[in-house]
Amino acid sequence: MEKLSIISPVQEKHLTKSREFQGIPGIERTPGGRLWGTWYSGGTGEGPDNFVVLVTSDDDGITWSEPVAVVDAPGNERCFDPALWIAPDGVMRWFWAHTWSPADGTITNGCDGVWYSECSDCESASPEWSEPVRFANGVMMNKPTAMSNGEWAYPTALWSGNIGNATASGELVKECFSNMSVSFDGGRSFELRIGPDVIDRGYDEHMFVELNNKKIWCLVRTRCGIGQSFSDDFGRTWHDTGDAGLGGPNSRFFIRRLASGRLLLVNHAYNDQANKYTRSNMTAYLSEDDGKSWPYSMMLDEREMVSYPDGKQDEDGNIWIIYDFNRYGAGDILFAKFTEEDVMSGKIVTEGSKLRQLINRTGGVKEKK
Repeated sequence: MEKLSIISPVQEKHLTKSREFQGIPGIERTPGGRLWGTWYSGGTGEGPDNFVVLVTSDDDGITWSEPVAVVDAPGNERCFDPALWIAPDGVMRWFWAHTWSPADGTITNGCDGVWYSECSDCESASPEWSEPVRFANGVMMNKPTAMSNGEWAYPTALWSGNIGNATASGELVKECFSNMSVSFDGGRSFELRIGPDVIDRGYDEHMFVELNNKKIWCLVRTRCGIGQSFSDDFGRTWHDTGDAGLGGPNSRFFIRRLASGRLLLVNHAYNDQANKYTRSNMTAYLSEDDGKSWPYSMMLDEREMVSYPDGKQDEDGNIWIIYDFNRYGAGDILFAKFTEEDVMSGKIVTEGSKLRQLINRTGGVKEKK
């Protein structure tokens, strides 16, 4: 019988007081206003002690719960790289990777790979979760995209031996790209579409955007910033692959189409003091011409060691961005709330907008005795 990745009962080791290292967050907000946050923690770094936590807030982020659910694996296994997505059907799905440590989800032994569970009622503070389902090899840490042809595009990736501690070999090497796992029936079944091979890819961490001309724009984390590729057939083939010219320090970014039609990009601005790109100067950008230019920007957090943004625009037009700060030294998970008007003004001008709001802090990795 196939081994399952499971949602576990919350234990003392999952509580803030027991956690140290933590980061790589995701966020969602329900139509009713409930906020959800997820990230992974456990142990003193990336390894077999890792588990995924889920927290919630019903007061616009003023207070946040302790974990209401966790995904934890026994023994020499880890759960990591979570994401949250409320799909067009109104159902919130919680994603994570489950693997033998320190591999990347490529050993298909029945549990390694990308999993998800569906929420029974995302407006509830303690909803029930469906039995987890494994749907792809590898990892996925960014939100899917609902395409205009009715398909849902999931940004899954498989890493070969030249990336971190990845172990893909043999036939699996044929899948080691910035892939698109596609569902055409609302997440009940999936088809793998091999993604582009963008030069100098580093952990992929890619996202898809459908442009106004119906092309799919794939943006990929690379060693030189952000790479790109385009598809005219909803991810079946790719072309015009290269550097997107958006800069960045080889780190995760966030991009999304807003209700206004503008594109929002959250990335790291050039660090003049360091004379290079670093994981600092986290900045929100807006484009009115499908990403050809980005004339508007607003600094979200200028500090070093801020990273891994994820976001959501709510029904009132507010933009919520979650990110981490100093995973080992502070263990902070934070959020920013702002509007397009704020970004176009280059500063907070909207009542209720706010930056650098703390969700959770562990204090980082404790000094070894």
